[in-house]
Amino acid sequence: MLSLVLPSWAWAVFTVIAAGAQTARNAMQSDLVSRVGTQGATYVRFLFGLPFALLFLGIAHLALSEPVPTPSLATLLWAAMGALAQTLATGLMLLAMRERSFVVTIAFTKTEPVIVALLSIVLLKEVPSILTMVAIGVATAGVLLMSWPKSSPSGERSGMRAALIGLASGACFGASATSYRGAIIELGAGSSFIMTASLTMVLGLIIQCVAILAWLVLQDRPLLMALLKNWRPSLFAGFMGALASQFWFLGFAITSAARVRTLALVEVLFAQIVSRRIFKERMSRAELGGMALIVVGVILLLNG
Repeated sequence: MLSLVLPSWAWAVFTVIAAGAQTARNAMQSDLVSRVGTQGATYVRFLFGLPFALLFLGIAHLALSEPVPTPSLATLLWAAMGALAQTLATGLMLLAMRERSFVVTIAFTKTEPVIVALLSIVLLKEVPSILTMVAIGVATAGVLLMSWPKSSPSGERSGMRAALIGLASGACFGASATSYRGAIIELGAGSSFIMTASLTMVLGLIIQCVAILAWLVLQDRPLLMALLKNWRPSLFAGFMGALASQFWFLGFAITSAARVRTLALVEVLFAQIVSRRIFKERMSRAELGGMALIVVGVILLLNG
């Protein structure tokens, strides 16, 4: 078995790579909504991501000369909870994108670190440091500042529906991250972090794909045909989704989910680049101020 020694900041590198890949995947999924609808675009990342996840697991097995561990019932239960929450979170995120801009929708979902921190304390007994909690608070304040619905001339706030959907998506993403971290911890004894991360991702995707395919075959065969018809853009979205998940899970395997998902707020910055270059969307002063707070929160986190 190949022994790997990682620098202390490796989790941060994994997280930034994952955030970049996820931004690309989100943009691809947003574009697919017009072709296969919100539900179909949600399914794409799972159905077309599984083959790449299996490939990553195979590469890890061969490169490390390490057997694939046998998951326990507890591991499977954690993975199932993570898979269900992730599927729901993705659907809610894409639904919110139909209500408001791409970059602000991503910001809504990034209230997730608070949920992750709370669930990690309750479920995994992982208590963040004081500086990490401050970083989570500052970065989340930045997210709320940049995503708070704007007032209309009548005094009513527009986009409240998108805000609520986005916040619900963030809560589900938080539950998913915590559950997958739980699965990795259960699986971790005697295996490398790469193998536990890769296998946990495969388990989650298998659960999701079985459920999705069963639903499509029984209830919505036209959508299944539409997904197969749009296999080329779906394949790229699936690859980017699997690549993002691989690095998220590598991060979860070596540090707490709260730290990983707080640093993941850099995805908001990546989303802004995508928004300006592809969707031609502009940022308000409040949104720019929110981004500044996110950057401060990330700096605190990395020094924690």
